[in-house]
Amino acid sequence: MSVTTAEAAVETVQRRLREAGVKYAMSSFVDLHGNIKTKFVPLAHLPQMAAGSELFTGAALDGLPQDISDEELSARPDLDSAVQLPWRKDVAYFSSDLYHEGQPFEAASRNILKRQLEAARELGFTFNLGIETEFFVLKDTPAGPVEVSDRDNLSKPCYTAPAALDNFEWLTEMVEAMNEMGWGVYSFDHEDAQGQFEIDFTYADALTMADRAVFFRLMANEMVRKHGYFATFMPKPFADRSGSGAHFNMSLADIKSGENLFETDDDPRGCGISALGYQFIAGVLKHAPAICAVIAPTVNSYKRLVRKGSMSGSTWAPVFVSYGNNNRTNMIRVPLVGGRVECRAADISGNPYLGAAIILAAGLEGIRENLDPGEPHTENMYNYSEAEIISNGLGLLPRSLGEAIEEFAADSLSREVFGEKMYNAYIDYKSQEWDEYQAHVSEWETKRYLKFF
Repeated sequence: MSVTTAEAAVETVQRRLREAGVKYAMSSFVDLHGNIKTKFVPLAHLPQMAAGSELFTGAALDGLPQDISDEELSARPDLDSAVQLPWRKDVAYFSSDLYHEGQPFEAASRNILKRQLEAARELGFTFNLGIETEFFVLKDTPAGPVEVSDRDNLSKPCYTAPAALDNFEWLTEMVEAMNEMGWGVYSFDHEDAQGQFEIDFTYADALTMADRAVFFRLMANEMVRKHGYFATFMPKPFADRSGSGAHFNMSLADIKSGENLFETDDDPRGCGISALGYQFIAGVLKHAPAICAVIAPTVNSYKRLVRKGSMSGSTWAPVFVSYGNNNRTNMIRVPLVGGRVECRAADISGNPYLGAAIILAAGLEGIRENLDPGEPHTENMYNYSEAEIISNGLGLLPRSLGEAIEEFAADSLSREVFGEKMYNAYIDYKSQEWDEYQAHVSEWETKRYLKFF
């Protein structure tokens, strides 16, 4: 883009935002966790912001590995990503790429995903992604956080109408805001646990979807706060309720025609997926334990990845490195209509840029190496005994963050995708998180052991 063209693009966006009533702009990016970091500038300063005027010290943030003596990181906004904050119309939000010394910063989450998207383009593919957003909305009370509706009291509350209607004001505010931004909401409901909801919106290219997923978490919290509530993206906030997933629905498309390359009418295995789709699945399964450290990135994530434990009798989360047809007990599911694959191990606490990057890299490896995932599992995987697990040669997903980080560290794909600095930073941070958790003495322990002996 020439200087003149770049300046014209900035002026066009600036004029459109000014006419919409915007007074301030956010140059925003995410840290290791996918939490948004930003600086605000008056809209008149947008040309300077677009040129990278806003500087950030990576050493002050998680997962932006810098020494305090290093040159600051420059945030350069993606002009196409501009959205007006639905709850604060005088502010526009921009997803930004981080630069260091004039070059894309290797360890920035958005840049990590963009590198894998370029690898897909070199093979002739675009990567389409839909992320299902599950979350809890609760209110604080002296007795602790509780669900908003006093009618949200069923043992199996999934799809319950009364509790959803009691939350309809903030739900529809969010849905209308998302549709105003062009996200294409097609469904929303009360989910499997008391206080839990899901809003589903149309898939997009992976970069756009990752931008939207991180913005969604900010938007949800800001919009429900007006009603005296808070949104939580903790994967498993209650031991006796289902956890919050963020299922990744994925397909590859032809870069020229846009044709979905996972669709087929000729699948002898009966899942409704193409040979390319099976290769993609095989690559993801090959690296599943390492991937798990990224898409289930917290200590709490592994309270969700168990076979039983919620009030409704199942966590609805996978525990095996397996795939199948429209069978929700597998890590990778091919939904009923086919044409896409769904990773069910991902939860809502993940950094979607990093999660999308490592899954895409694994899938592309499966394609390059012509890998085969074997026959699909159509049975209820939760019913397997320990002996049957062994006899069938089934691999298990990591049982804890500690196991997942060991798998991540041992897998060469992790270093390849993340780059040296972010690979080490991720291992260091998550290892420390695990060590702190192991050293913590919980209420369960004191109740069980304090007067046990």
